[in-house]
Amino acid sequence: MKTVFVTGANRGIGLALAKKFLEAGYQVHATYRSASSAHELLSLEVSESNLITHALDVTNYEATQRLASQLPKLDVVINNAGYYGPKGYGLGNTDVDEWRKVLEVNTIAPLKLIEALHPKLVDSKIKKIACLSSKVGSMTENTSGGGYIYRSSKAALNSVVKSLSNDLSSQGFTVLALHPGWVQTEMGGPNALISTTESANGLFQVIEHAAIEDSGRFINYSGETLPW
Repeated sequence: MKTVFVTGANRGIGLALAKKFLEAGYQVHATYRSASSAHELLSLEVSESNLITHALDVTNYEATQRLASQLPKLDVVINNAGYYGPKGYGLGNTDVDEWRKVLEVNTIAPLKLIEALHPKLVDSKIKKIACLSSKVGSMTENTSGGGYIYRSSKAALNSVVKSLSNDLSSQGFTVLALHPGWVQTEMGGPNALISTTESANGLFQVIEHAAIEDSGRFINYSGETLPW
């Protein structure tokens, strides 16, 4: 049985991804930060024997290392946990503490997670790492300005993905930066264009069909390559 590790699976895209991988016959290791916001995930664990949940703050690197040591061999890791930060703060009103927090969750934590889980992936024949980015992190797509905090964190994550793909390609890894679309989540808001299920289905297909020659690419949930 193939095994996937998904962070931030308590709601939104992470929860939808956990469900999709379960449906596809994977054993799913899913993390949540707080039990109070993970009722559906924890309820699902009761009925799904292939779902194992873990309480984890992805910015607690000692806890991440401890959890990694307890895990079985992994085939796929999905860095999904993310934080948008405050909305509506334009030029001249940047909250530096919030910026640090967003960079910690969106950029530093994904790399630290892969460092911790690398030993669990290295013996897999699949060895796939997917990082949930956003096209707002694309330099080319940025035609409207603003969004300094979130944009910069995802642009930096894309750089992490590119470096990981270069460093791990000789070991047979496929490392991807994925844009989930504008999704109806707490972050995306009610006016977003697609459901979490639609996004997860697309992301699943991209991850499943990705080959090592795709490593280092920035890909939309629909399979299109996005510009850096």
